[in-house]
Amino acid sequence: MKLAEKYFGNWIQFFREVKVELTKVTWPSKKQTIGSTVVVIVFVFIVSIFLGVVDVGLSSLVRLIL
Repeated sequence: MKLAEKYFGNWIQFFREVKVELTKVTWPSKKQTIGSTVVVIVFVFIVSIFLGVVDVGLSSLVRLIL
């Protein structure tokens, strides 16, 4: 029984500490979140286009060699 109390007591303490730490977090505003999301989406789009072009180029090069 003591093992179960110790185990669940540790979890309860952990979640209490998590709650305290989450109150200390400075969360971004909605505007900041949307701005960051747009930047990430644009960056992913640019990188995917770049990788697509590199893939097509390397595929063409391999076909040319073989």
